[in-house]
Amino acid sequence: MSKLKLAILDLYNGIPNQGMRCIKTIVESMADRIEYDVFDVRQTGATPDLTYDIYISSGGPGHPIDGDGVENWEANWNGWLDTLYNHNKNNDRKKHVFFICHSFQMAVHHFRLATITKRKGISFGTFPMYPEAVGAQDPIFKNLEDPFWAADFRRYQAVQPDEDRFRDLGAEILVLEKDRPHVDLERAIMAVRWTPEIVGVQFHPEADPDGMLTHFSRPDIKQEVITDHGRDKWLQMMEDLSHPERITLTHDHVIPTFLRQAIAELSPQKVEQL
Repeated sequence: MSKLKLAILDLYNGIPNQGMRCIKTIVESMADRIEYDVFDVRQTGATPDLTYDIYISSGGPGHPIDGDGVENWEANWNGWLDTLYNHNKNNDRKKHVFFICHSFQMAVHHFRLATITKRKGISFGTFPMYPEAVGAQDPIFKNLEDPFWAADFRRYQAVQPDEDRFRDLGAEILVLEKDRPHVDLERAIMAVRWTPEIVGVQFHPEADPDGMLTHFSRPDIKQEVITDHGRDKWLQMMEDLSHPERITLTHDHVIPTFLRQAIAELSPQKVEQL
């Protein structure tokens, strides 16, 4: 039986990171059902064609609208997204897509769903995420706690949703960041479902606590975090990463559920195996 094809769109621009390792590890855990290729979008401008069944577009550094990389990479990425979205509108066999962080911001901007702005302060660490009513029933979140915890590293945010645009596209806000009643700041949009097959999150569900603990325990990384964010932030993050039920549950559920749902939709004969 042939495997489904998955494309990982790498937006890290060649910068060493934990995200790609984590994404690959999750996908490789389903190697009996999925085979995958990686496209280094920002360094080469390459994007996958429509021969793939499933797509995961990664996080990445820099501004989500005016980022660096090879010339025209953003145009290539947006063109890929338009082609895929139009394919799904006109075909019964849909392509399944998951956006992470930087890619989520780009997709929100591309579809004009909300405004992308620079945060007043960098979000750096693990934080509670709050599902909306529709998000609490969404397959990728419904078995998580309310709130659930996730790794969140970002300088930018999606705010000021255009309700008319959401309604026109049939898209829904699934999750918001924590409420800060003592701060006069709008809560950022943390997850959106465009269609039953296309979904994205502002945080990093791929993050695994063991890998992150190892990464942030490295002396050079530890000192960098302390210099940029303070020792208390480093200590709190290490404590949160050591908690047995925080980002572990998010890591084990969000992307794996997305993949299992895609496999079930695209390979009905495999449903009983899931």
